[in-house]
Amino acid sequence: MLVGMTVTEEQSRVREPKECADEMSEYLRKIAEQRCRVSFSRLFSFFAPRVKSYALRQIGNDALAMELVQDTMANVWQKAHLFNYEKGSPSTWIFTIARNIRFDMLRKQQNRKEDICSEDLWPVLFEQTADPNEADLEEQTTLNQVGEFLDKLPVKQQVVIEAIYVKGKSQQEVADELDIPLGTVKSRTRLALQRLRELLKEND
Repeated sequence: MLVGMTVTEEQSRVREPKECADEMSEYLRKIAEQRCRVSFSRLFSFFAPRVKSYALRQIGNDALAMELVQDTMANVWQKAHLFNYEKGSPSTWIFTIARNIRFDMLRKQQNRKEDICSEDLWPVLFEQTADPNEADLEEQTTLNQVGEFLDKLPVKQQVVIEAIYVKGKSQQEVADELDIPLGTVKSRTRLALQRLRELLKEND
């Protein structure tokens, strides 16, 4: 976080200066060439409230919006020398940085969400809704049947099922080799076996 730089109501009321683009470009030049903190403070006061408004519209979370503001302005400080007035205005350049950071944040959030929903929570959900008729599911699924439909499974499930049913490895061995939790191996196995059973029924 940038020390001493916060978005306040007073800052949000900063009026756009005359010849705004030229003035902001000059601030960026001084930041790049002189590491001028005064210029950066003025640039921050002008753009931080605007970037925060953009972030709130896109993300809807105040804490994440402030994180985006801080990351954006930190990038402006570090990369001011890359700004080229001939290729675009300061506003365009800074908001491009903000958008790229937003995409990175959303991508990380989505990856975490997918990992949790598809695998890590499954053992808990399964324990809560377990069907007694599924107890012998693994016994019903023969090696030949696994091989026949293996390529219809998601890649991560294929790897686990092939290791267990084709190569004869234990779930713990698979977890150690893939460097993933044992619970994840179990959940991938369970999901794969359920899918295989569905495929078997469809092809009866």
